[in-house]
Amino acid sequence: MGRLAILGGAGQLPVALQQRYPHAIAVGFQGMQTEMVDPRTVAFEKLGSLFDMLAEEGVDQVCMVGGLSRPNLNPAEFDAGMHEIAPRLMGAMAGGDDGLLREIISIFEERGFTTKGIHALLPELVAEEGVLTTAGPSDQDLADISRADAILRALSPVDVGQAVVVAGGLCLGIETIQGTDALIRHVSSTPDRLRRAAGVLVKRPKKGQDLRVDMPTIGPATVQNVADAGIAGLAITPELVLLVDKPAMIELANRLGLFIVARPPA
Repeated sequence: MGRLAILGGAGQLPVALQQRYPHAIAVGFQGMQTEMVDPRTVAFEKLGSLFDMLAEEGVDQVCMVGGLSRPNLNPAEFDAGMHEIAPRLMGAMAGGDDGLLREIISIFEERGFTTKGIHALLPELVAEEGVLTTAGPSDQDLADISRADAILRALSPVDVGQAVVVAGGLCLGIETIQGTDALIRHVSSTPDRLRRAAGVLVKRPKKGQDLRVDMPTIGPATVQNVADAGIAGLAITPELVLLVDKPAMIELANRLGLFIVARPPA
């Protein structure tokens, strides 16, 4: 593998990647949180200088990982490289995240950088097909997973979200831009009279989602939130969902009596 640059945001995934690849160049973005050690900080308005720096350092592969919010760009601070690509980025930002991320990948690859997904660099972060926990899904849970898959298929073309909660055949909530944690909090406020069963959180990639830069992710906090909301367990897609701190997540799920199952969409 050639030289790697980690373009990292918030969370533990950039840290884990930096620990595995200590000779990689760590890059953070001005105004955005990151826990990486000694990252080089770049302003979004100076992406031209970022491309130049990466080329000078012999970088030919980049991995974009971690939480990044959409920046508020100041055109008065654009460098020459950013002026060149700004119209493309601005147009993509007017749409959904999928389109924006595809445009960013195209811009990097046009400049000779291959984009790597973190699952290719840290393959232990995904799960093979099967039940990961001591508890497994009940027949009702399996029926709810199938119902959730039908809902996610219907939503996928409009780029809404990656997760849904179904209980007793009823949809209790759909993930939107606020994220999975907000979805779970919403479900936890659902009156008991509207819940026919404990329910299942199903989280999967959207159709056409570019997993190199936007892979669904769960971790111990997700498991704890699911338990607090009274949901019976989680279903994910094998190989296509990142599991942050997988051993701790599975141990917590076992302690709480939840199931985690990796199974293809119905």
